[in-house]
Amino acid sequence: MTSATAAIKVAVSGAAGRMGETVCRAVGGAEDMDLTGRADPALDTALSEVLADADVVVDFSRPDTALDNARACLEAGVHCVMGTSGADFAELEGVGSANLFVAANFAIGAVLMMEASRLAAPHMPECEIVELHHDGKLDAPSGTASYTAELISAAGGKVHQPIHSVRLPGLVAHQEVIFGGLGQTLSIRHDSIARESFMPGVLLAVRKVATLPRSPTHGLETLLFDDR
Repeated sequence: MTSATAAIKVAVSGAAGRMGETVCRAVGGAEDMDLTGRADPALDTALSEVLADADVVVDFSRPDTALDNARACLEAGVHCVMGTSGADFAELEGVGSANLFVAANFAIGAVLMMEASRLAAPHMPECEIVELHHDGKLDAPSGTASYTAELISAAGGKVHQPIHSVRLPGLVAHQEVIFGGLGQTLSIRHDSIARESFMPGVLLAVRKVATLPRSPTHGLETLLFDDR
């Protein structure tokens, strides 16, 4: 540490997974953070065992445990950065004394892809979404695809259903939004070719979660754009 500011104490839930391991490395390499706990059934360590030593928990666990994990963090007074999709966190508004930040995607390029899609929707409203992920991803469609569809619909666009989900080995995280109009198409695509692409967004959220004006707060764009 090069300043007198205390390091942010971070625990990772889902630490034995591919994303969890990447988050652990990123937190361990950040000068303003200390990795204080790694929770995962594969490590025989429950989330409850790492809460006491943490300021913030980063969760990349499972859709069926994400809501309970977030609630446990908030009730313990520990801020939560949630990267696990597939749960509705609206019921956690007002729970506990800490903040919850939820993002469908932590890659800054993916956020820009969604923003470009939102801007295109009023002008070319007909579109389809194709999302492609590794074969270990549990939810389909992805949280990113579902959130993109919400943004497009709110902007006046129409997302043709179903969203197309591809699960294959060799992929990481990819999404293309294809708009169609009279005599033209527009394709907006983002590719994460390594999980490290998500880490700048994760670390930004860890740094910002304690000062959020509302909880839950959804979307990395709320931290990137002043008008959100």
